[in-house]
Order: sequence, then structure tokens, then C-alpha cells
Amino acid sequence: HGRLGHGGPRESRVERRLACRLMGNAWGQAPVVTAHLSLPCPGMWGLVNNAGISTFGEVEFTSMETYKEVAEVNLWGTVRTTKSFLPLIRRAKGRVVNISSMLGRMANPARSPYCITKFGVEAFSDCLRYEMHSLGVKVSVVEPGNFIAATSLYSPESIQAIAKKMWDELPEVVRKDYGKKYFDEKIAKMETYCSSGSTDTSPVIDAVTHALTATTPYTRYHPMDYYWWLRMQIITHLPGAISDMIYIR
Repeated sequence: HGRLGHGGPRESRVERRLACRLMGNAWGQAPVVTAHLSLPCPGMWGLVNNAGISTFGEVEFTSMETYKEVAEVNLWGTVRTTKSFLPLIRRAKGRVVNISSMLGRMANPARSPYCITKFGVEAFSDCLRYEMHSLGVKVSVVEPGNFIAATSLYSPESIQAIAKKMWDELPEVVRKDYGKKYFDEKIAKMETYCSSGSTDTSPVIDAVTHALTATTPYTRYHPMDYYWWLRMQIITHLPGAISDMIYIR
């Protein structure tokens, strides 16, 4: 599981390049897997698309390079890997399990690079599920809640490193209009999330296991605490004006 921005700017760039390279190479991995299967090949039962990176920043603070880097792994990596292995999955009438996020169902301020890729994974998974139904392939989506504490997705050091790079690269008009005080307040708020969320990832593991092994896997799994589950139901089922009144601060 790749992490964007963990360990400073240099390590961030290295991790992002490595993650993108791994996802880019996935297209050619199916023949490698096939070479290690016994013949006649019955196919491959399950594929779990779990690779992902994340970052933060309001829309005007986020560079197009960052949007593209996150999408390259989270969205296009999922599409490429799935397309690469679908012939084997179809042959076995197997399973595709895509790891999305609760942020693939509801947006959050300062997380647009991550949200748009996970919304994309949700749409891709739905389209694929419709197409694969008549072929006997089951497609499931796992939407984890807040597991930042368990995954060490962010640390105060990594947040400061990302923030410095972000501020240094901002257009002058954006820096002038928002001001350093506003920017610093948003970064301080982001730092409060470093140790938030659950430290137990077993609900996510259980969800993936069920999706791969159950006779009738669920379309969507929601391994998250009750607060986030309820918030997701409110945002996805009630009029936007109501959820906006509750959650926009």
C-alpha cells in the first residue's frame, strides 16, 4: 500500500514514482502469472486492487501534477490491473475486489485528489459488475472508514513537508488571496488527524476475505465505525441541502 508524502519531500517523490511504475507495469504481469499456473490453466480466482496513495490540500492549493500522480495509482492502476487479469478471472468465474474508501461515496474538504479517484473506482466497479454478471464473475467494493492511525498514512513530519512544498509552489495570486494564516490553520487541522481513526484493520481484512470466499459476496462492504457509516448514509440518501447544513462548517 503506497503512501504519498511519508518521510519528507524526497521520499514522497521516490514513493510516488515507484508506485506509478508498479501500476504501469501491471499491464504486462498477466503472462508472468500465467507462466506459473498449471496447465490446462483453470484461470485465476481472485484479484484484490489495494494499491493506493493519498495526499491533502484544497483545490487551489493542489497542483495538477499531484492530481495526476494520485489518479495514476488509485484509478488508472486499478483499471489497468483489472483489464490485465480479467481473461484469467473470467476463465475461473472468479472475483474482483476493489478497495475504495468511504471518501469514494462522500466528499471531504482538502481531500479532492483522493476523493475523485475513489469516486472513479466506485463507478468503474459498478460498470464492471454489470458487464461481468452474465459471465459469472463477481465484483465487490470495499469502502474502509478512517484507519489513519492503523496505516500511519500521515505523520506531523510528512504533513509539514507536503505543506512546505505546496506553499512554495502556489501561484502568487493564490498566496496573496488566502494568506499564510489561513493556510497554516488548514495545515494545523490536518495534523490533528494523524492519530485519528481505528488501529484495528481486521474489519477490512474480514471484508476482503468474505468478498473472495463467500458464495454470495456483497456488492459493497463498509468496514467503518458507526459515526462514519451514519454520515455516509445521510450524505448519500438525503438531499444535499440537508447534509450541507449538518456537515459544512
